Amino acid sequence: MPASALFIDRYRLILLLSLLLTCGFFATTLIGYFVSKQAIRSAIIGQDLPLTSSNIYSEIQKDLVRPVLISSTMAHDTFVRDWVLAGEANVEEMTRYLAEVKERHGAFSSFFVAERSGNYYTGAGIFKQVSPDEPRDAWYYRVRDMQPDYEINVDLDMANRDAMTIFINYRVFDFAGNYIGATGIGLTVDAVRRLIGEYQQRFQRTIYFADAQGQIVFGTPPGHAVDLRKRPGLGPQIERILAERSGIYQFEADGDNHILNVNYVPELKWYLFVEQNEDVALAGIRQTLYANLAISLAVTLLVIFLTYLSLRHYHSRIEEMASTDKLTGLLNRHAFSILIEKLMANHRRQPRPITFLLADVDHFKAINDRHGHRAGDEVLAGIGALLRSNLRAADFAVRWGGEEFLLVLADCPAEEGRQVAEKLRLAVADARLCSTDPALQVTLSIGVSEFDGQESPDQAVSRADRALYSAKGDGRNQVRGCTNQHLS
Repeated sequence: MPASALFIDRYRLILLLSLLLTCGFFATTLIGYFVSKQAIRSAIIGQDLPLTSSNIYSEIQKDLVRPVLISSTMAHDTFVRDWVLAGEANVEEMTRYLAEVKERHGAFSSFFVAERSGNYYTGAGIFKQVSPDEPRDAWYYRVRDMQPDYEINVDLDMANRDAMTIFINYRVFDFAGNYIGATGIGLTVDAVRRLIGEYQQRFQRTIYFADAQGQIVFGTPPGHAVDLRKRPGLGPQIERILAERSGIYQFEADGDNHILNVNYVPELKWYLFVEQNEDVALAGIRQTLYANLAISLAVTLLVIFLTYLSLRHYHSRIEEMASTDKLTGLLNRHAFSILIEKLMANHRRQPRPITFLLADVDHFKAINDRHGHRAGDEVLAGIGALLRSNLRAADFAVRWGGEEFLLVLADCPAEEGRQVAEKLRLAVADARLCSTDPALQVTLSIGVSEFDGQESPDQAVSRADRALYSAKGDGRNQVRGCTNQHLS
Protein backbone atom coordinates (compact mmCIF):
# COMPACT_ATOMS: atom_id res chain seq x y z
CA MET A 1 0.00 0.00 0.00
CA PRO A 2 1.42 3.45 -0.86
CA ALA A 3 2.68 5.57 2.02
CA SER A 4 0.11 8.29 1.26
CA ALA A 5 -2.70 5.73 1.55
CA LEU A 6 -1.34 4.55 4.90
CA PHE A 7 -1.17 8.18 6.03
CA ILE A 8 -4.80 8.80 5.05
CA ASP A 9 -6.00 5.58 6.71
CA ARG A 10 -4.12 6.42 9.88
CA TYR A 11 -5.76 9.81 10.20
CA ARG A 12 -9.17 8.41 9.33
CA LEU A 13 -8.73 5.96 12.20
CA ILE A 14 -7.73 8.77 14.58
CA LEU A 15 -10.72 10.85 13.49
CA LEU A 16 -13.11 7.92 13.98
CA LEU A 17 -11.60 7.16 17.38
CA SER A 18 -11.93 10.83 18.35
CA LEU A 19 -15.61 10.85 17.44
CA LEU A 20 -16.30 7.59 19.30
CA LEU A 21 -14.46 8.71 22.45
CA THR A 22 -16.03 12.16 22.42
CA CYS A 23 -19.54 10.79 21.93
CA GLY A 24 -18.98 8.10 24.54
CA PHE A 25 -17.57 10.44 27.19
CA PHE A 26 -20.17 13.13 26.60
CA ALA A 27 -23.05 10.65 26.56
CA THR A 28 -21.85 9.02 29.78
CA THR A 29 -21.36 12.40 31.47
CA LEU A 30 -24.76 13.74 30.42
CA ILE A 31 -26.55 10.54 31.44
CA GLY A 32 -24.79 10.71 34.80
CA TYR A 33 -25.84 14.35 35.17
CA PHE A 34 -29.50 13.67 34.48
CA VAL A 35 -29.53 10.61 36.73
CA SER A 36 -27.90 12.64 39.53
CA LYS A 37 -30.32 15.49 38.92
CA GLN A 38 -33.31 13.18 39.29
CA ALA A 39 -31.77 11.54 42.36
CA ILE A 40 -31.18 14.91 44.02
CA ARG A 41 -34.69 16.05 43.17
CA SER A 42 -36.16 12.86 44.62
CA ALA A 43 -34.00 13.25 47.74
CA ILE A 44 -35.15 16.85 48.20
CA ILE A 45 -38.82 15.91 47.88
CA GLY A 46 -38.72 12.60 49.72
CA GLN A 47 -36.09 13.18 52.41
CA ASP A 48 -34.31 16.49 52.74
CA LEU A 49 -37.20 18.95 53.02
CA PRO A 50 -39.38 16.71 55.22
CA LEU A 51 -36.38 15.93 57.44
CA THR A 52 -35.46 19.61 57.78
CA SER A 53 -39.06 20.46 58.62
CA SER A 54 -39.24 17.64 61.18
CA ASN A 55 -35.97 18.72 62.77
CA ILE A 56 -37.14 22.30 63.15
CA TYR A 57 -40.47 21.11 64.54
CA SER A 58 -38.63 18.85 67.00
CA GLU A 59 -36.35 21.69 68.07
CA ILE A 60 -39.32 23.97 68.67
CA GLN A 61 -41.08 21.30 70.72
CA LYS A 62 -37.88 20.65 72.66
CA ASP A 63 -37.50 24.35 73.42
CA LEU A 64 -41.10 24.42 74.68
CA VAL A 65 -40.92 21.33 76.92
CA ARG A 66 -38.88 22.98 79.65
CA PRO A 67 -41.05 26.13 79.82
CA VAL A 68 -44.14 23.90 80.10
CA LEU A 69 -42.55 22.06 83.02
CA ILE A 70 -41.68 25.36 84.69
CA SER A 71 -45.22 26.63 84.27
CA SER A 72 -46.60 23.33 85.62
CA THR A 73 -44.35 23.61 88.66
CA MET A 74 -45.60 27.17 89.28
CA ALA A 75 -49.26 26.08 88.94
CA HIS A 76 -48.79 23.28 91.48
CA ASP A 77 -46.55 25.23 93.84
CA THR A 78 -47.94 25.16 97.40
CA PHE A 79 -46.70 28.71 97.96
CA VAL A 80 -48.82 30.08 95.09
CA ARG A 81 -51.99 28.33 96.24
CA ASP A 82 -51.47 29.20 99.92
CA TRP A 83 -50.73 32.82 99.01
CA VAL A 84 -53.97 33.10 97.00
CA LEU A 85 -56.04 31.38 99.67
CA ALA A 86 -54.51 33.75 102.24
CA GLY A 87 -56.15 36.64 100.39
CA GLU A 88 -53.19 37.88 98.29
CA ALA A 89 -52.22 39.98 101.31
CA ASN A 90 -48.49 40.37 100.78
CA VAL A 91 -47.92 41.49 97.18
CA GLU A 92 -44.16 41.61 97.71
CA GLU A 93 -44.05 37.85 98.34
CA MET A 94 -45.64 37.10 94.94
CA THR A 95 -43.50 39.73 93.24
CA ARG A 96 -40.34 38.22 94.72
CA TYR A 97 -41.46 34.71 93.78
CA LEU A 98 -42.15 35.66 90.13
CA ALA A 99 -38.89 37.60 89.86
CA GLU A 100 -36.97 34.60 91.18
CA VAL A 101 -38.64 32.25 88.65
CA LYS A 102 -37.80 34.61 85.82
CA GLU A 103 -34.18 34.97 86.86
CA ARG A 104 -33.59 31.31 87.74
CA HIS A 105 -34.99 29.93 84.50
CA GLY A 106 -33.98 32.72 82.13
CA ALA A 107 -37.57 33.48 81.13
CA PHE A 108 -38.51 36.58 79.21
CA SER A 109 -41.37 37.19 81.67
CA SER A 110 -43.24 35.43 84.50
CA PHE A 111 -46.78 36.17 85.63
CA PHE A 112 -49.77 35.20 87.76
CA VAL A 113 -53.35 36.41 87.29
CA ALA A 114 -55.65 35.92 90.28
CA GLU A 115 -59.25 34.97 89.52
CA ARG A 116 -60.71 36.57 92.65
CA SER A 117 -58.99 39.99 92.43
CA GLY A 118 -58.27 40.11 88.69
CA ASN A 119 -54.75 41.35 89.50
CA TYR A 120 -52.02 40.69 86.91
CA TYR A 121 -48.82 40.06 88.91
CA THR A 122 -45.29 40.15 87.42
CA GLY A 123 -41.80 40.23 88.88
CA ALA A 124 -42.16 44.01 89.08
CA GLY A 125 -45.43 44.04 91.03
CA ILE A 126 -49.08 44.43 90.04
CA PHE A 127 -49.07 45.29 86.36
CA LYS A 128 -52.85 45.73 85.87
CA GLN A 129 -56.24 44.25 86.46
CA VAL A 130 -57.74 42.05 83.76
CA SER A 131 -61.23 42.81 82.51
CA PRO A 132 -63.67 40.92 80.27
CA ASP A 133 -64.19 44.16 78.38
CA GLU A 134 -60.54 44.54 77.44
CA PRO A 135 -59.78 42.77 74.13
CA ARG A 136 -56.16 42.27 75.10
CA ASP A 137 -57.26 40.32 78.18
CA ALA A 138 -59.25 37.84 76.16
CA TRP A 139 -56.45 35.27 76.54
CA TYR A 140 -57.10 35.02 80.31
CA TYR A 141 -60.78 34.25 79.95
CA ARG A 142 -60.01 31.78 77.19
CA VAL A 143 -57.61 29.98 79.54
CA ARG A 144 -60.10 30.08 82.40
CA ASP A 145 -62.79 28.40 80.30
CA MET A 146 -60.66 25.85 78.42
CA GLN A 147 -60.49 22.14 79.27
CA PRO A 148 -56.71 21.42 78.92
CA ASP A 149 -54.44 22.34 81.82
CA TYR A 150 -52.32 24.68 79.71
CA GLU A 151 -51.89 26.30 76.31
CA ILE A 152 -49.01 27.70 74.28
CA ASN A 153 -49.88 31.03 72.82
CA VAL A 154 -47.97 33.55 70.72
CA ASP A 155 -48.99 37.08 71.64
CA LEU A 156 -47.74 40.57 72.43
CA ASP A 157 -46.42 41.00 75.96
CA MET A 158 -47.98 44.15 77.39
CA ALA A 159 -45.58 44.07 80.32
CA ASN A 160 -42.57 44.12 77.96
CA ARG A 161 -43.40 46.84 75.45
CA ASP A 162 -45.58 44.55 73.36
CA ALA A 163 -42.69 42.28 72.39
CA MET A 164 -43.79 39.20 70.44
CA THR A 165 -43.69 36.44 73.06
CA ILE A 166 -44.45 32.73 73.34
CA PHE A 167 -46.58 32.30 76.48
CA ILE A 168 -47.19 29.08 78.36
CA ASN A 169 -50.46 29.76 80.18
CA TYR A 170 -51.19 27.23 82.95
CA ARG A 171 -54.46 26.95 84.92
CA VAL A 172 -54.12 27.02 88.75
CA PHE A 173 -56.48 25.19 91.16
CA ASP A 174 -56.68 25.24 94.96
CA PHE A 175 -56.42 22.11 97.07
CA ALA A 176 -60.15 21.50 96.62
CA GLY A 177 -59.90 21.67 92.81
CA ASN A 178 -61.38 25.14 92.44
CA TYR A 179 -59.99 27.40 89.71
CA ILE A 180 -58.08 30.29 91.31
CA GLY A 181 -56.09 31.84 88.41
CA ALA A 182 -53.54 31.40 85.64
CA THR A 183 -49.75 31.43 85.83
CA GLY A 184 -46.82 30.80 83.54
CA ILE A 185 -43.84 32.28 81.76
CA GLY A 186 -43.17 34.02 78.49
CA LEU A 187 -40.32 33.30 76.10
CA THR A 188 -38.96 35.65 73.51
CA VAL A 189 -39.35 34.47 69.93
CA ASP A 190 -35.69 35.26 69.26
CA ALA A 191 -34.96 31.58 69.95
CA VAL A 192 -37.18 30.63 67.03
CA ARG A 193 -35.55 33.27 64.85
CA ARG A 194 -32.12 31.96 65.79
CA LEU A 195 -33.18 28.41 65.02
CA ILE A 196 -34.46 29.45 61.60
CA GLY A 197 -31.20 31.27 60.85
CA GLU A 198 -29.09 28.27 61.84
CA TYR A 199 -31.10 25.89 59.67
CA GLN A 200 -31.08 28.22 56.69
CA GLN A 201 -27.32 28.49 56.89
CA ARG A 202 -26.78 24.77 57.49
CA PHE A 203 -29.11 23.41 54.84
CA GLN A 204 -29.09 26.29 52.34
CA ARG A 205 -32.87 26.36 52.38
CA THR A 206 -35.38 29.13 52.96
CA ILE A 207 -37.37 28.67 56.17
CA TYR A 208 -40.25 30.83 57.35
CA PHE A 209 -43.49 30.72 59.34
CA ALA A 210 -46.87 31.97 58.22
CA ASP A 211 -50.15 32.35 60.08
CA ALA A 212 -53.56 31.07 59.05
CA GLN A 213 -54.10 34.13 56.86
CA GLY A 214 -50.96 33.43 54.81
CA GLN A 215 -49.03 36.31 56.38
CA ILE A 216 -45.34 35.87 57.18
CA VAL A 217 -44.72 35.76 60.95
CA PHE A 218 -41.02 34.82 61.05
CA GLY A 219 -38.41 34.47 58.36
CA THR A 220 -38.07 36.16 55.01
CA PRO A 221 -39.07 34.26 51.89
CA PRO A 222 -37.51 35.14 48.51
CA GLY A 223 -38.87 38.43 47.24
CA HIS A 224 -39.56 39.65 50.82
CA ALA A 225 -43.31 39.14 50.30
CA VAL A 226 -45.16 39.50 53.61
CA ASP A 227 -48.40 38.23 52.08
CA LEU A 228 -47.82 34.82 50.50
CA ARG A 229 -50.82 35.37 48.25
CA LYS A 230 -48.77 37.96 46.41
CA ARG A 231 -45.78 35.65 45.97
CA PRO A 232 -45.27 34.83 42.25
CA GLY A 233 -46.00 31.20 41.53
CA LEU A 234 -46.99 30.43 45.12
CA GLY A 235 -49.96 32.82 45.44
CA PRO A 236 -52.44 30.75 43.38
CA GLN A 237 -51.74 27.70 45.59
CA ILE A 238 -51.73 29.30 49.04
CA GLU A 239 -55.40 28.67 49.85
CA ARG A 240 -55.03 24.96 49.11
CA ILE A 241 -51.79 24.80 51.09
CA LEU A 242 -53.35 26.42 54.16
CA ALA A 243 -56.37 24.12 53.90
CA GLU A 244 -54.32 20.94 53.56
CA ARG A 245 -51.93 22.04 56.36
CA SER A 246 -49.09 19.76 55.22
CA GLY A 247 -47.62 18.43 52.00
CA ILE A 248 -45.07 18.87 49.22
CA TYR A 249 -45.69 21.55 46.60
CA GLN A 250 -43.86 22.94 43.57
CA PHE A 251 -44.01 26.29 41.84
CA GLU A 252 -41.96 28.40 39.45
CA ALA A 253 -40.70 31.87 40.29
CA ASP A 254 -38.09 34.03 38.53
CA GLY A 255 -37.41 31.22 36.07
CA ASP A 256 -36.41 28.74 38.81
CA ASN A 257 -38.28 25.70 40.07
CA HIS A 258 -39.01 25.75 43.82
CA ILE A 259 -39.93 22.76 45.97
CA LEU A 260 -41.88 23.50 49.15
CA ASN A 261 -42.58 21.41 52.25
CA VAL A 262 -45.33 22.71 54.54
CA ASN A 263 -46.23 21.53 58.07
CA TYR A 264 -48.73 22.94 60.51
CA VAL A 265 -47.35 23.59 64.04
CA PRO A 266 -50.41 23.31 66.32
CA GLU A 267 -48.57 24.55 69.43
CA LEU A 268 -47.91 27.87 67.69
CA LYS A 269 -50.84 27.77 65.28
CA TRP A 270 -48.41 28.60 62.52
CA TYR A 271 -47.43 26.96 59.24
CA LEU A 272 -43.78 25.99 58.82
CA PHE A 273 -42.55 26.53 55.24
CA VAL A 274 -39.26 24.91 54.16
CA GLU A 275 -38.39 25.91 50.61
CA GLN A 276 -35.64 24.72 48.28
CA ASN A 277 -34.62 26.38 45.04
CA GLU A 278 -34.00 23.34 42.87
CA ASP A 279 -31.59 25.20 40.58
CA VAL A 280 -29.47 26.22 43.59
CA ALA A 281 -29.45 22.61 44.80
CA LEU A 282 -28.31 21.47 41.36
CA ALA A 283 -25.52 24.05 41.14
CA GLY A 284 -23.06 21.54 42.60
CA ILE A 285 -23.75 18.80 40.09
CA ARG A 286 -23.74 21.38 37.27
CA GLN A 287 -20.22 22.28 38.33
CA THR A 288 -19.46 18.56 38.42
CA LEU A 289 -20.94 18.24 34.92
CA TYR A 290 -18.68 21.00 33.61
CA ALA A 291 -15.68 19.46 35.36
CA ASN A 292 -16.51 16.00 33.97
CA LEU A 293 -16.91 17.42 30.47
CA ALA A 294 -13.54 19.16 30.79
CA ILE A 295 -11.93 15.97 32.10
CA SER A 296 -13.57 13.94 29.33
CA LEU A 297 -12.24 16.37 26.73
CA ALA A 298 -8.78 16.26 28.27
CA VAL A 299 -8.82 12.45 28.41
CA THR A 300 -10.07 12.30 24.82
CA LEU A 301 -7.28 14.58 23.62
CA LEU A 302 -4.72 12.59 25.63
CA VAL A 303 -5.98 9.27 24.25
CA ILE A 304 -5.99 10.66 20.71
CA PHE A 305 -2.47 12.02 21.16
CA LEU A 306 -1.21 8.71 22.56
CA THR A 307 -3.00 6.85 19.77
CA TYR A 308 -1.38 9.12 17.23
CA LEU A 309 2.05 8.49 18.75
CA SER A 310 1.42 4.74 18.87
CA LEU A 311 0.20 4.63 15.29
CA ARG A 312 3.13 6.71 14.13
CA HIS A 313 5.49 4.46 16.08
CA TYR A 314 3.97 1.25 14.72
CA HIS A 315 3.75 2.72 11.25
CA SER A 316 7.45 3.55 11.43
CA ARG A 317 8.12 0.15 12.90
CA ILE A 318 6.21 -1.59 10.14
CA GLU A 319 8.03 0.45 7.53
CA GLU A 320 11.30 -0.42 9.23
CA MET A 321 10.42 -4.11 9.33
CA ALA A 322 9.38 -3.98 5.71
CA SER A 323 12.65 -2.33 4.67
CA THR A 324 15.19 -3.75 7.15
CA ASP A 325 16.83 -7.13 7.42
CA LYS A 326 16.05 -8.43 10.89
CA LEU A 327 19.34 -10.26 11.42
CA THR A 328 21.88 -7.66 10.31
CA GLY A 329 19.89 -4.42 10.70
CA LEU A 330 20.81 -3.49 7.12
CA LEU A 331 18.36 -2.55 4.40
CA ASN A 332 16.74 -5.28 2.32
CA ARG A 333 16.27 -5.42 -1.44
CA HIS A 334 12.83 -3.79 -1.24
CA ALA A 335 14.34 -0.75 0.45
CA PHE A 336 17.23 -0.80 -2.07
CA SER A 337 14.82 -0.50 -5.01
CA ILE A 338 13.23 2.62 -3.44
CA LEU A 339 16.50 4.31 -2.46
CA ILE A 340 18.27 3.57 -5.73
CA GLU A 341 15.42 5.22 -7.65
CA LYS A 342 15.87 8.37 -5.58
CA LEU A 343 19.63 8.21 -6.03
CA MET A 344 19.29 7.80 -9.82
CA ALA A 345 16.85 10.72 -9.94
CA ASN A 346 19.35 12.92 -8.10
CA HIS A 347 22.09 11.70 -10.46
CA ARG A 348 20.05 12.70 -13.50
CA ARG A 349 19.58 16.20 -12.08
CA GLN A 350 23.17 16.55 -10.93
CA PRO A 351 25.53 13.79 -12.11
CA ARG A 352 27.98 12.68 -9.43
CA PRO A 353 29.99 9.46 -9.21
CA ILE A 354 28.30 6.45 -7.59
CA THR A 355 30.24 3.33 -6.61
CA PHE A 356 28.83 -0.11 -5.78
CA LEU A 357 30.60 -2.55 -3.46
CA LEU A 358 29.43 -6.16 -3.44
CA ALA A 359 30.93 -8.12 -0.52
CA ASP A 360 30.73 -11.84 0.26
CA VAL A 361 31.79 -13.67 3.42
CA ASP A 362 34.56 -16.12 2.62
CA HIS A 363 33.95 -19.79 3.43
CA PHE A 364 30.65 -18.98 5.13
CA LYS A 365 29.28 -22.51 4.55
CA ALA A 366 32.24 -23.92 6.42
CA ILE A 367 31.54 -21.58 9.35
CA ASN A 368 27.97 -22.84 9.50
CA ASP A 369 29.03 -26.46 9.19
CA ARG A 370 31.77 -26.24 11.81
CA HIS A 371 30.29 -23.81 14.36
CA GLY A 372 26.55 -24.01 13.69
CA HIS A 373 24.01 -21.70 12.19
CA ARG A 374 23.83 -19.63 15.37
CA ALA A 375 27.49 -18.77 15.00
CA GLY A 376 26.88 -17.99 11.33
CA ASP A 377 24.06 -15.62 12.26
CA GLU A 378 26.33 -13.97 14.83
CA VAL A 379 28.98 -13.43 12.15
CA LEU A 380 26.47 -11.88 9.73
CA ALA A 381 25.08 -9.58 12.46
CA GLY A 382 28.61 -8.48 13.41
CA ILE A 383 29.49 -7.69 9.79
CA GLY A 384 26.24 -5.70 9.46
CA ALA A 385 27.20 -3.63 12.50
CA LEU A 386 30.69 -3.00 11.10
CA LEU A 387 29.28 -1.93 7.75
CA ARG A 388 26.85 0.52 9.37
CA SER A 389 29.53 2.04 11.56
CA ASN A 390 32.00 2.55 8.69
CA LEU A 391 29.68 4.17 6.16
CA ARG A 392 28.81 7.83 5.69
CA ALA A 393 25.29 9.16 6.21
CA ALA A 394 24.77 9.46 2.44
CA ASP A 395 25.75 5.81 1.82
CA PHE A 396 23.61 2.75 2.46
CA ALA A 397 24.27 -0.95 2.90
CA VAL A 398 21.96 -3.77 1.82
CA ARG A 399 21.88 -7.42 2.71
CA TRP A 400 21.90 -8.68 -0.86
CA GLY A 401 21.76 -12.41 -0.34
CA GLY A 402 22.53 -15.03 2.29
CA GLU A 403 26.08 -13.87 3.04
CA GLU A 404 26.33 -11.13 0.39
CA PHE A 405 26.21 -7.39 1.14
CA LEU A 406 25.79 -4.53 -1.30
CA LEU A 407 27.09 -1.08 -0.42
CA VAL A 408 26.10 2.01 -2.44
CA LEU A 409 28.48 4.94 -2.03
CA ALA A 410 27.06 8.25 -3.25
CA ASP A 411 29.34 10.98 -4.61
CA CYS A 412 32.23 8.51 -4.53
CA PRO A 413 34.47 7.62 -7.52
CA ALA A 414 35.78 4.08 -8.06
CA GLU A 415 39.22 4.67 -6.59
CA GLU A 416 37.83 6.11 -3.41
CA GLY A 417 35.35 3.24 -3.35
CA ARG A 418 38.24 0.76 -3.48
CA GLN A 419 39.79 2.47 -0.48
CA VAL A 420 36.50 2.19 1.43
CA ALA A 421 36.26 -1.47 0.47
CA GLU A 422 39.79 -2.13 1.66
CA LYS A 423 39.06 -0.41 4.94
CA LEU A 424 35.98 -2.57 5.44
CA ARG A 425 37.88 -5.73 4.50
CA LEU A 426 40.56 -5.02 7.09
CA ALA A 427 37.96 -4.11 9.74
CA VAL A 428 36.20 -7.46 9.30
CA ALA A 429 39.49 -9.39 9.26
CA ASP A 430 40.57 -7.78 12.54
CA ALA A 431 37.20 -8.24 14.26
CA ARG A 432 36.24 -11.15 16.49
CA LEU A 433 32.69 -11.87 15.40
CA CYS A 434 32.01 -15.28 16.96
CA SER A 435 31.55 -15.39 20.75
CA THR A 436 31.76 -19.20 20.88
CA ASP A 437 35.10 -19.19 19.05
CA PRO A 438 36.91 -15.86 19.50
CA ALA A 439 39.81 -17.22 17.44
CA LEU A 440 37.60 -17.59 14.37
CA GLN A 441 38.80 -15.18 11.69
CA VAL A 442 36.24 -13.99 9.15
CA THR A 443 37.22 -12.38 5.86
CA LEU A 444 35.43 -10.63 3.01
CA SER A 445 35.91 -10.66 -0.73
CA ILE A 446 34.70 -7.41 -2.30
CA GLY A 447 33.94 -6.42 -5.86
CA VAL A 448 33.86 -2.73 -6.86
CA SER A 449 32.18 -1.01 -9.83
CA GLU A 450 31.45 2.63 -10.61
CA PHE A 451 28.16 3.59 -12.25
CA ASP A 452 28.93 4.91 -15.75
CA GLY A 453 25.82 7.06 -16.09
CA GLN A 454 24.43 5.10 -19.06
CA GLU A 455 23.82 1.66 -17.70
CA SER A 456 21.15 0.59 -15.24
CA PRO A 457 21.94 0.07 -11.55
CA ASP A 458 21.47 -3.66 -12.03
CA GLN A 459 24.17 -3.64 -14.70
CA ALA A 460 26.54 -1.81 -12.38
CA VAL A 461 25.80 -4.35 -9.62
CA SER A 462 26.43 -7.19 -12.11
CA ARG A 463 29.87 -5.77 -12.87
CA ALA A 464 30.60 -5.58 -9.13
CA ASP A 465 29.49 -9.21 -8.90
CA ARG A 466 31.97 -10.21 -11.62
CA ALA A 467 34.69 -8.38 -9.74
CA LEU A 468 33.66 -10.20 -6.53
CA TYR A 469 33.99 -13.59 -8.22
CA SER A 470 37.36 -12.54 -9.55
CA ALA A 471 38.46 -11.75 -5.98
CA LYS A 472 37.25 -15.14 -4.81
CA GLY A 473 39.00 -16.87 -7.71
CA ASP A 474 42.25 -15.13 -6.84
CA GLY A 475 42.28 -16.49 -3.29
CA ARG A 476 39.59 -14.51 -1.43
CA ASN A 477 40.03 -11.83 1.28
CA GLN A 478 40.77 -9.13 -1.28
CA VAL A 479 39.21 -6.28 -3.27
CA ARG A 480 38.80 -6.27 -7.01
CA GLY A 481 37.52 -3.48 -9.24
CA CYS A 482 35.60 -3.71 -12.50
CA THR A 483 35.08 -1.21 -15.32
CA ASN A 484 32.90 -1.62 -18.37
CA GLN A 485 35.83 -3.26 -20.15
CA HIS A 486 37.85 -5.26 -17.68
CA LEU A 487 38.60 -6.14 -14.11
CA SER A 488 41.31 -4.31 -12.16
